[in-house]
Amino acid sequence: MMCLSAARMLSVTRTFTSCSFSSSLCPSKLGHYALQRRRVAPISRKLVVRAARTESKGVSLGFRAPHFELLEPLTGKVWKLEDFESYPALLVMFICNHCPFVIHLKKDIVKLSKFYLKKGLAVVAISSNSVATHPQDGPDFMAEDARLYNYPFPYLYDESQDVARDFGAVCTPEFFLFKKDGRRPFELVYHGQFDDSRPSNNVRVTGRNLLCRPAAFSWFKHSLINCNNTLPRDLSIAIDRVLSGQPMVSAQKP
Repeated sequence: MMCLSAARMLSVTRTFTSCSFSSSLCPSKLGHYALQRRRVAPISRKLVVRAARTESKGVSLGFRAPHFELLEPLTGKVWKLEDFESYPALLVMFICNHCPFVIHLKKDIVKLSKFYLKKGLAVVAISSNSVATHPQDGPDFMAEDARLYNYPFPYLYDESQDVARDFGAVCTPEFFLFKKDGRRPFELVYHGQFDDSRPSNNVRVTGRNLLCRPAAFSWFKHSLINCNNTLPRDLSIAIDRVLSGQPMVSAQKP
């Protein structure tokens, strides 16, 4: 997964509507926005960002889910990793309220989560973005967002950004799928994109990549995807494989 930071200098031109970021920006082709780390001065709608392309933190498959203990603004409940120990798989999503790539996927993230929650998947979303520059990502607005979209999963606030650092999360949206085998800790089996859809590419949101030839029905139509002849590069295919005990491969699209 590639992001832009401020080491070597590289020109990238982007047109923004409501989002601005200081320390890093993810390239548009990846469909992610970097987590806001610090305060910056206001910027114009059209911006030339000079930054270096660098790798996001090197989490690899088999990485064990780090401990977290975070507040859910909607309910006031504090959630821990241990609360999900009884589930065979856990999806951790780093999102925020204002990111256009997250907004593009929100309704379908809810649909996918509701579908797989019934099949035994545990799901949690975390917002680690700074409220210093984006107050709309603060806990009160998170609660409103969770209520508005009827999130079926807890939406947790990582005020210190320590949990994002522990996971190696740098962009939104960013998806981490873990599986659990008995009493062994959760192990990372998928770290990649939701699907090939982006706000501006007119690709329908389905949770699968364009190389996958779907069966007559997919999770989007409340059934499963039949993509056994393709790499499990995207989220719904990865979840299907984890819950059905099928092996995963390392080729995953960020």
